Amino acid sequence: MTHGPTRRTVLATGAAACVAGCSKSGENSSSGSATSPTAASTPSTATSTATSAAGSTAEPSSASATASAVGKELARTGDIPVGGGTIFAADQVVVTQPEKGEFKAFSNICTHRQCPVADVSDGTINCTCHGSRFRITDGSVAHPPAPEPLPEKKITVEGDTIRLV
Repeated sequence: MTHGPTRRTVLATGAAACVAGCSKSGENSSSGSATSPTAASTPSTATSTATSAAGSTAEPSSASATASAVGKELARTGDIPVGGGTIFAADQVVVTQPEKGEFKAFSNICTHRQCPVADVSDGTINCTCHGSRFRITDGSVAHPPAPEPLPEKKITVEGDTIRLV
């Protein structure tokens, strides 16, 4: 008869995970970023202005290629409509493409009452809780009651892949 893990094993594992998670939470404290430790570890969060990594080479080994890629893959560039955007709710990010080939990323949490934004249309990121709208170009408030712009998130664009940094 085999036995499952003991209570001590379960508690020790949980404590180790907690310590590991807590040690990462203070790394970005001076940046003023609103990114939470949980959001930073999830793969669908995107950043503000995309940068191109021209000249990078991919290794034949998938382990090497994964190690060289920075951040979590969010989408392909063709998935983000020009003049619009896509919400990645699980990663708490909105990726927009104001002009062809220009990608931006913002938090998907409205600065008014912290509701998640609902959609992107007509050049704005829209929160249906109280009607706030944010410009897809820079996250600035296009229509109150939101008091602040959406915080920017960092992304990279390599080829046709958009990654959250």
